[in-house]
Amino acid sequence: MTPLSRPARSDYGAHWTLDAELTYLNHGSFGACPRVVLEEQSRLRTLLEADPMAFFFDIGPTLWQEARASLARFLRADLDGLSFLPNASTGVSTVLRSLQFVPGDEILVPDHAYQACRNAVDHACAHSGARTVVVKLPFPPEDDEQIVELVLAGVTDRTRLALLDTVTSPTALLLPFERLTRELQARGVDVLLDAAHGAGLIELDLRQLDAAYVTGNCHKWLCTPKGSAFLHVRADRRSLIEPLITSHGYSAPGSQAERTRLEFDWQGTQDTTPWLCIPQAIAQLAGFVPGGWPAIMGRNHTLAVTARDILADALGVRQRVPDTMLAAMATLPIPFDRDAQFTTALAGDPLMRRLHAEYGIQAIVFAWPQHEARYLRVSAALYNSAAEYEYLAAALGRLGVRSDGTSR
Repeated sequence: MTPLSRPARSDYGAHWTLDAELTYLNHGSFGACPRVVLEEQSRLRTLLEADPMAFFFDIGPTLWQEARASLARFLRADLDGLSFLPNASTGVSTVLRSLQFVPGDEILVPDHAYQACRNAVDHACAHSGARTVVVKLPFPPEDDEQIVELVLAGVTDRTRLALLDTVTSPTALLLPFERLTRELQARGVDVLLDAAHGAGLIELDLRQLDAAYVTGNCHKWLCTPKGSAFLHVRADRRSLIEPLITSHGYSAPGSQAERTRLEFDWQGTQDTTPWLCIPQAIAQLAGFVPGGWPAIMGRNHTLAVTARDILADALGVRQRVPDTMLAAMATLPIPFDRDAQFTTALAGDPLMRRLHAEYGIQAIVFAWPQHEARYLRVSAALYNSAAEYEYLAAALGRLGVRSDGTSR
């Protein structure tokens, strides 16, 4: 059998240090950092190690506040409500462990939620006597209206909080989160928005959104170094939220706002360079593409629609997610595999392993027990090209994978 030829990345691929022998289609899981941002991180680390005292006492705090201000402008957020955390899962747990739930309270969560965040909801309910209310959403959905109706139908007079996604991690659906936030909060239900896939992927205006809590990653679509994320808390909810780590700020003098700032800004010795690279990442990526970030988001959305169509045709998928409900990822159903359903997330699906070992393709494949299904998800980042999805489609064909059959 003639070997498949590895396709070229896009012209933007030259900005990344990804292995030339890989077809990397999984930006959504961990992101990928451009060379210029990695160089900035190396510069900052060299500065840190040259004089750790000067860095942590003088240089670092100034850069930290500049990074917060840069991200606040990008997200149109209230600077006073914006704190840095290592990832969005930490943000979800920070909110859930700060709030006081009692028996009879309900936390609403769709069945497309990221499993780690769903686990955090279940943990909060198990320890408080509250109840997790799971809203079942179809895949693929018909439209936004169907999603809104199903979520709102799950609300009762006992609903305290709703955990929603901007873009669902497993199924890559761009949810009508702005409308849902308005509708839920008008009913007295606070929204905790999981925007792990948010910053740099879709337009966000946190002031206008006015959600009680928003958490999201920067190391995905903003392409900052790994371990940089944020939590944004609305002004009237800030006194309720404490960091997971209790440190020096807890006993510091000053106002509640001053102590909160100290508590979140200093949680022990750590490498702060991932967050300090945020201004560089925002500016540099905007400079890669004429039109800046709006053009990046539009380009990646168009490529994701193309990827969905290429792979849906190859797999024989008839029902497709509407274009308007895609951002820069696409998920497609593949044959259910009884062995794969017991595979842990860290071990990896057997098909995912074969794609990597035999074709040098990195794409995420996973069983999703909530739907009794198995999915293939691909991302569309600046460095990707349409030819890479054609290559994946050809590889799936050689492995005998179709949505209406079984994989060998």
